[in-house]
Amino acid sequence: MHLANDDTTFRTIFDWDYVLWEVRLTLLAAGFFMYLGIFLLAHWLSSWMSATYCALSAKEKVFWNMTITRGVFGIQSWIAGLWALLIDPVFQADVVHSQQNWSWFHCLIAGGFFLLENVAVLLSNIVFRTFDVFLIVHHLFALCGFVGLVTNIKSGHYLPLMGLLLEMSTPSTCISWVLLKIGWSNTLFWKANQWLMIHLFHCRMVVTYHIWWVCISNWYDVLENMGLAYFTVFFMALCSLTFILNPYWTYKKTQQLLSPIDWNFSNAAVENGSFGKVNSETDQKKRI
Repeated sequence: MHLANDDTTFRTIFDWDYVLWEVRLTLLAAGFFMYLGIFLLAHWLSSWMSATYCALSAKEKVFWNMTITRGVFGIQSWIAGLWALLIDPVFQADVVHSQQNWSWFHCLIAGGFFLLENVAVLLSNIVFRTFDVFLIVHHLFALCGFVGLVTNIKSGHYLPLMGLLLEMSTPSTCISWVLLKIGWSNTLFWKANQWLMIHLFHCRMVVTYHIWWVCISNWYDVLENMGLAYFTVFFMALCSLTFILNPYWTYKKTQQLLSPIDWNFSNAAVENGSFGKVNSETDQKKRI
């Protein structure tokens, strides 16, 4: 009896009329401001709890908070992607045209997150005069893909959800980078998390090959369902992930296991916990 009530409640959470523009735009904005709130909460908590965070440069603080925000988004993406891949019978029956209310919800929230990502990367590059081409390309394709669902309402959601499943590595990436900055790169926990992260990056490749298999097996149906413009963006993003981004990131994460250096900020590299040791001398109790 309770299970039936819980299932009904679960369904009504996503019971919106997603054909309406105001619903889609509202959820897009909700995703943006929800993850902006997580970004600001990460800053507040880190300022209160970590002396290491307080000692970072402004650029590194932005990266720290954005990394935590990505980690939270990765949990949501992992759940949604696995549900579509392994559990939901509608998506298992039709990988080209299927849509669900819950998938609409997650895809639109994801669009809001990627909008925040692109705004953060753009402002960061302008303020700090940097240019991370891989990050920019990745986030721009992700933004076009998920915000494109706002206008392309007939497109199936299985492939975008498999795109979300590629975010499976972000929680481990978040843990790895934060522990590296606070000087725990010589701990067993950091090394175990690094091994897990490398494994998940290999899993990303497997999921990418699965996306290729779905596209090739249903080429004309996928093209017709997505439309030429949306399919072109999707295909370019898939090619960049398959041949450039996934191999490069897997290599860098494997290299980081052997040499724990923060290659995002080479001028402020952290190796074998040296940065953390300096902070621990000033205020060991406050440092995480």
